[in-house]
Amino acid sequence: MAKLQGKVAVITGGTSGMALATAKLFVAEGAYVFITGRRQEQLDAAVKDIGGNVTGVRADSANLSDIDRLYDAVKTEKGHLDIVFASAGVGELDKPIGSVTEDGFDATFNTNVRGTLFTVQKALPLLRDGGSIILNSSAAHLQGFPGTSVYSASKAAVRSFARTWTSDLKSRKIRVNTISPGSIGDTGTFANAPAEMLEYFKSLIPAGRLGFSKEIAAAALYLASDDSQFTTGIDLPVDGGMAQV
Repeated sequence: MAKLQGKVAVITGGTSGMALATAKLFVAEGAYVFITGRRQEQLDAAVKDIGGNVTGVRADSANLSDIDRLYDAVKTEKGHLDIVFASAGVGELDKPIGSVTEDGFDATFNTNVRGTLFTVQKALPLLRDGGSIILNSSAAHLQGFPGTSVYSASKAAVRSFARTWTSDLKSRKIRVNTISPGSIGDTGTFANAPAEMLEYFKSLIPAGRLGFSKEIAAAALYLASDDSQFTTGIDLPVDGGMAQV
């Protein structure tokens, strides 16, 4: 039997990369998925790529009115939720402390921290008891990579959310966990990086290679499914060992 048969999931930032791969896997495992994206053209393309059992809602996770519109759509179409994957995130990865700007700081924290908090808070009236909340953090919060102070701090805040929300929601048996992806080669910074940069990051990874979006999706599937009923409050690094040894 499919692991998510009959479940309803929200995946924010679901138009590309890890979140899109997760949406595809969730649908393949029986879920109905609502995805968000800020650009209508990308959103429409993602919905077409997923192929079925999906609704796209144009939304910016930093905008609370957009989040309300997302959950209005969920309530109208399905009436409840079982899974929330707060995956939308941004960040400048080459900003040493002396180069950080107010606008850059605000943009990162508004999406990664403020957006994650209200994405989860506003889901709670629809989220069924025993549901699963997954927060997308980053292996960057575990290490002191130069030029990532704002991004890494925002992802450390996300990790902290999982701990406190596990306690806040324990009476409802709602699980809250984070995934901390490492260097994922088919997304973002790494997809178009020069060869020397890719080789440098490979040298830091005990597994000897960059990761794939489908590997993040597989981790999210575990945390979303009943396989993880006794797993809550954890941070699950999917980084080939980079931040672990």
